[in-house]
Amino acid sequence: MPTITAIRARAISIPVKTPTRISTRILGQREYLVVEVEAGSAEPIGIGYSYAGTAGGRLLAQIVNELLAPVALGAASEDILGIYDRIYQETLLTGRRGMLIRALSALDIALWDLAGKRANLPLAVLLGGKVRAIPAYASGGYYRGEPKDAEELVREEIAHNERQGFSDHKIKVGGASIAADARRVAAAIEPIREGGRLALDANNAYPNAHEALRAIRAFERAAGEHGLWWVEEPLSPDDIAGHAELARVVETPIATGEIAQTRYEFRSLIEQRAADILQPDAGVLGGVSEWMRIARTAETFGVPVAPHWHANLHVHLAAATPNCLSVEHFDLDKDIYNFEQVITAATRLVAQDGTVLCPDRPGMGFDLDEAAMARFELR
Repeated sequence: MPTITAIRARAISIPVKTPTRISTRILGQREYLVVEVEAGSAEPIGIGYSYAGTAGGRLLAQIVNELLAPVALGAASEDILGIYDRIYQETLLTGRRGMLIRALSALDIALWDLAGKRANLPLAVLLGGKVRAIPAYASGGYYRGEPKDAEELVREEIAHNERQGFSDHKIKVGGASIAADARRVAAAIEPIREGGRLALDANNAYPNAHEALRAIRAFERAAGEHGLWWVEEPLSPDDIAGHAELARVVETPIATGEIAQTRYEFRSLIEQRAADILQPDAGVLGGVSEWMRIARTAETFGVPVAPHWHANLHVHLAAATPNCLSVEHFDLDKDIYNFEQVITAATRLVAQDGTVLCPDRPGMGFDLDEAAMARFELR
């Protein structure tokens, strides 16, 4: 059994070309951690990645180099769950949540990618699924341009998504007044064909459940008979009781979990019935190992999952998860989710007729564009 001989952590920062805003912050650039794992010169290289935020990429790389690599180096590369548990135990004093778990996520993903490549199997098949088309929704609707143009911009974007074959969509709310956001919701509904759905993402915008309820009621009225697919992260991720209150009283399903980490936080969301839909992000919560544990637990309790971001990875996890509703997809031309700029054009994810196609190549099935990596790397 080959042992881990090298771990390389790199931070990259990819600018967002068009000024972009969500309810809680301005997005000028996206910083990511990329981890590569080797288990001997004759073996393939495993690739993992996670999102740092608008800053913090170098810190994630430093965590990998100083805290995680010393535990993983020399371990059997196939002992992925064992490596995860040993790192989690070893770093109890320095982490348990936050940036350390994001760094651990990237390392864990790299180990699973390596395992798929060594077995010559797509990650989906390695996890018990099959290569297939996965339902996807077109994500976007960020705040751009002048406020006076907001309704027309979101209407045009939804129409663009529809022309690309998507019938399900998501837009941002919480970054404008409730009345202005309600007008954006009504504008987004207009181009959606029969059977299509619209979800809303508030990015933790509202200070309490009362204010969130007032907003959701307004958005439901704006959507009219069409209704809403879900409302995402109306409150702080720490306000589990508030999310549970909203889930009890509103008609629209409440979705949350994209910032939650480890199975323990998701256990609280499930136990308190704080989410009608869970949104685990393998790049945030601990990697593939924790994601699959969480998805299986959610399935046991009849809770569907709709993973956040990272469709290049989540398409494989969704293919092995019966209770997965849909995968979040970003058109690279929207310049919102821009990690695909460091993936070779030939191995980027393919969207088709409202689905994303699970790659049949080993591991996650994509290659890094080293020229792009060098251009964006934080040294």
